[in-house]
Amino acid sequence: MSKSEEESATTTDDMHGHDRHSARVHWRSRPVKSAAGAVRRFHSHAIPLDMEDIERDWGKPITDAGIAAKASVIVRVGMLDLGAGTGSFRVREMMHRIAYPLGVHVRADVNLTDIQASCTDGKERITEVVNLPTTGVNTERIWLLEHFADWFSVNLGAGTMYHRRTEVSRQLMQPNTLGTRDASQISAETAKQLRERLKQEARAQKLAAKRASLRSRVAERVAERAKKKLPEDEYAEHFDHLEEHAEKRVRESGPITVGQVHKRLDLIERRKPLYSSAFSGFAAACACAAFVFLLGGAPYDMIGAFIGAGLGQWARRRLFAHHLNQFFVTFVAVAVAALACVGTLRLIGIFDPVALHHDTAYIGAMLFVIPGFPLITGGLDMAKIDFPSGVQRIAYVCCIILMATLAGWMVAVLVHLNPQGFDTPPLNPWATGALRALFAFVGVWGFSVLFNSPQRMCLVAATIGMITDTLRLEIVDWGVPAEAGAFIGALLAGLIASAWRSAVRHGLLAPHLGYPRICLTVPSIVIMVPGLYMYRAMFYLGQFNTLLALDWAFRAFMVIICLPIGLAMARVITDKSWRYDV
Repeated sequence: MSKSEEESATTTDDMHGHDRHSARVHWRSRPVKSAAGAVRRFHSHAIPLDMEDIERDWGKPITDAGIAAKASVIVRVGMLDLGAGTGSFRVREMMHRIAYPLGVHVRADVNLTDIQASCTDGKERITEVVNLPTTGVNTERIWLLEHFADWFSVNLGAGTMYHRRTEVSRQLMQPNTLGTRDASQISAETAKQLRERLKQEARAQKLAAKRASLRSRVAERVAERAKKKLPEDEYAEHFDHLEEHAEKRVRESGPITVGQVHKRLDLIERRKPLYSSAFSGFAAACACAAFVFLLGGAPYDMIGAFIGAGLGQWARRRLFAHHLNQFFVTFVAVAVAALACVGTLRLIGIFDPVALHHDTAYIGAMLFVIPGFPLITGGLDMAKIDFPSGVQRIAYVCCIILMATLAGWMVAVLVHLNPQGFDTPPLNPWATGALRALFAFVGVWGFSVLFNSPQRMCLVAATIGMITDTLRLEIVDWGVPAEAGAFIGALLAGLIASAWRSAVRHGLLAPHLGYPRICLTVPSIVIMVPGLYMYRAMFYLGQFNTLLALDWAFRAFMVIICLPIGLAMARVITDKSWRYDV
């Protein structure tokens, strides 16, 4: 990946969105050569941070700043979260978590690419509007913003919300940590140091208890110990007062300022993608090849999908680096994937003519463009009765699918393909179950990489997906309708992700593994999205075979609506904020 590409590209699921926030850009001091140049310089997706009412509070503690400076932080956090692909309910929750310790009330309308927020501290009121140029998916940013919110709350004395041990959040929010390539490795090392410190504290407590017992039994040695303090005493007393020293360090460091908060948000916003175009293409290739097997494809189908999806995703990342229109890029990437898949199979067909009969493989090569994140978050928004955001996300999903299926249909017409489904190779049930578990793990891992998840997050999501998708396919084989299987799979994924978060919260798992639920659930169920149904519906529609087109479209629709319903049910069961309308 070239330096210019790394500076401009943001890893996404459906598009390239890179939030361009005018942080500390002094447009007033720049010479303007033309009226068009002046308009471009004044244009911003949010209120510039060099406005006078923000600049005068830049060095002040944020709790003492004016409403404009406080609102700039609250709205910018919401903007970064929205630009990372999360739903409106989570954006509002994040904004409220930032506003609460500041004593600010927020009323926000959140849509697909814009936020209109009114903030008041009881004395003054301000309204800000954010308009993003596009939308994207970046699960690493969602994860970092969650730690940012905890770091922010703890520094302002409001306490932590998600992470009981705040050391991980504090370390992640250090400027030198946010400047590293893989912040998740820093969080893992911090958690390891924390475990070692806790072990040392436990040893010190045991040593202190033993010392007290010896003093009670051998009273005559008390005077001798008082005269000469043993090294063990110093060691134990150090850990007895560890929390007092930590609190003293916090007091001496002073309150955080507006500038310090925005500096951390700058570092979160400007982080480069974790993976290069080549590795992203490899992940897409693995995901689509695994997807094809789960749909019933044969080895030749998997090979074609692997080559096609890899080249298609590589091309998509290269085009997104130039900030091209995402619908145009989707069309081109799908065309490249389909043509590469067909070309690969026809090349293999020179040596083995059987490969020429695998016409459905090109559909598997196109599945990397499935807009899984906006599809699921749109359904969750509607479950929270946020229909403006939900409808916009679903409409966006339909546009992406339309462009992708249109490109696939045009390739099929040009090269005379007639997809009739995959020819499932005969396997015994035990081998089928084992291979399904393996390829479900690989597929979810690949989609997690496309969402820019750190590797540990990818592995956790892949484990959840391996369990839920294998169960879904097995119960469908037993006669359960595909729609019910999708609902059960999504429900189980949501419950497992909630149990995982709860285990981290209660100390049963390491604190650095406390990932946001949405970063685990969406990748684990995106492999359940019936991409084959949608592409076949478009293929038959292109042939004006409306009955078959409607049949496949409704099959896809029934499965799709069951996925967010399953996740929403899991949230209702495990989360009081979803269980009650308040």
